[in-house]
Amino acid sequence: MRTVFVLFFAWLLSLHSLWADQQEMVRGLREEYKTKMEVWTLSMQSADTAEAQQKIWSQRPDSVVYATKIWGMLKPSLNKDWTIDPAAWLLKLVCSFPVEGLPNEAITMRKEIISQVMSSVEKQHLGSAKLAPMCMGLLAVGDTLCLKLLERIEKENPEGSVQGVAALAISVLLQNLSEDPQTMKRRLTLLRKAIIESAHVQIDGISVAKIADDQLYMIRYLTKNRVAPDLEGVDVTGAKGKISDHAGKVVILLFWNSAMPEYERVLEIQRNLVKKMEGKKLVVIGITNDSLASLRTMQADGAITWRNFLDPKGELTRQYRIPTLPYCYVLDHERKIQYVGSPGSFVELTSDALLLDLK
Repeated sequence: MRTVFVLFFAWLLSLHSLWADQQEMVRGLREEYKTKMEVWTLSMQSADTAEAQQKIWSQRPDSVVYATKIWGMLKPSLNKDWTIDPAAWLLKLVCSFPVEGLPNEAITMRKEIISQVMSSVEKQHLGSAKLAPMCMGLLAVGDTLCLKLLERIEKENPEGSVQGVAALAISVLLQNLSEDPQTMKRRLTLLRKAIIESAHVQIDGISVAKIADDQLYMIRYLTKNRVAPDLEGVDVTGAKGKISDHAGKVVILLFWNSAMPEYERVLEIQRNLVKKMEGKKLVVIGITNDSLASLRTMQADGAITWRNFLDPKGELTRQYRIPTLPYCYVLDHERKIQYVGSPGSFVELTSDALLLDLK
């Protein structure tokens, strides 16, 4: 009996050591990816020739490779509490994969990660005090199933701080679903709960209080039919400008940089839109933290065909509370916001409708 006990205890110790090793390897891979992305982003934004940009772009750290490695370590242990934080980070990573050109294996893996992580949260971690980061991971996924799971966490998790972060994530998700008065009232109630219960909680180095405050600012000043703040900047020629200079015209604000996913595709979409709208009462203004030299090169090469304000410190981006890049605002002739979101067909459709109204 003593021998059996000793063997069992030794097995437990070896299992604990294995989990500790897995945690350390996952942590190391996350840090490695983060460091490589920071270095790559700085290099990309400071490139001063088209050739340099293309060369650096080809060296972008492969998020699919890192996701595959980390998923291989997390997948067998999703029932363990230590996996919650890295699994939340992994959700955000796979949701940042490019929309186009992704291999079928990566698409399948992304679906598997989202499905199995959500299942583990629902079946094994719903009452965990460590679920705060997962709420923001579910927010990155952003579908109705995630909304329902977040609502369960907000109602059923015993920890007030976790409930508060879930409330914050729900409020942000609701922003994209509806702007009717009832939804707005619910969002404000959820944000109030987030501040009361979780103001001190840090999410990726930012407090819930700060995130909630940004959301309240957006509700007051950056929702549909609000008059947009009069953004003012300096372009690549050194000339100052502001949105109010274009009163009576439709204005598209594109927040972007060359380190964002699929930046070439986004710039192509925008070039096509500028060409289509030529001669119409429409102005495109880009806001970017790319270097002056890089912007001038892209302008000379025809990669960008619209005016861009320099935003090296991110001040203009923060003024508009931009959550991710790329991001668009479409403003009508009275500077009222009519569209907020990703560039693409909805930007064009909204612009067409506003121009038709002007006629």
